Amino acid sequence: MAKLSLSSNKMVCGVVAGIAEYLNIDVTIARIAYAVITLISAGLGGLIAYAICYIIMKNS
Repeated sequence: MAKLSLSSNKMVCGVVAGIAEYLNIDVTIARIAYAVITLISAGLGGLIAYAICYIIMKNS
């Protein structure tokens, strides 16, 4: 499978796709991991972490 660019992997803001690209892992695995972490933390932790990552990634 050809590696897609970050812009074509975005779903919402591209945070999870950016993290997957940085860690050199499949974006699907990163999204599943994010979903599991969000569910385990009752949603709040995952949403706060996503917002923080979005702000950091947007400014860099």
